[in-house]
Amino acid sequence: MAAIYSKLLLVLMIFPSFLEPSAKHPLHVSTTEIEFNSKEKSLEISCRIYTDDFETVLAKQFKTKVDLNKQTMHKAMDELVKKYLNANLQYKINGKNLTATYVGFEQDNEATNVYLEIDNVLSLQSLSLNNSILYDLFDDQMNILHVVKAGTRKSVRVNYPNKGLNIAF
Repeated sequence: MAAIYSKLLLVLMIFPSFLEPSAKHPLHVSTTEIEFNSKEKSLEISCRIYTDDFETVLAKQFKTKVDLNKQTMHKAMDELVKKYLNANLQYKINGKNLTATYVGFEQDNEATNVYLEIDNVLSLQSLSLNNSILYDLFDDQMNILHVVKAGTRKSVRVNYPNKGLNIAF
């Protein structure tokens, strides 16, 4: 019986079109990495999101054509990406609500990397992040947070519908 399940899983991985038509990968996950830069007194943030899912949610939310790979649309896509992440990521650093500044995005194979920054962070004792990236698209979404401070890395994850990620140093 285990051999049958193994073969079925292999077929579903090789031919994802057997799943729902828009499913190109079986795992719905985004990763946010935040690094405390003590020299610059800032938090450097990067979010990695599957491009096909990201384009789908942007098109759905903003009701417009979305193509994150097309260079001629990059400026318009910058605005959509910025609005989406501002709405779906909220930060509390050392007990204080702060807003990230959008830096930009780039393509990396099947993923989109989005870059943000929070300035004037003198120290990092605690970080709370409400992350609802792709929650309006998938009810099995998982969001992972990695925080790096002085070479120490801490990680947590949250599954839909939970949004709160907390790390203390």
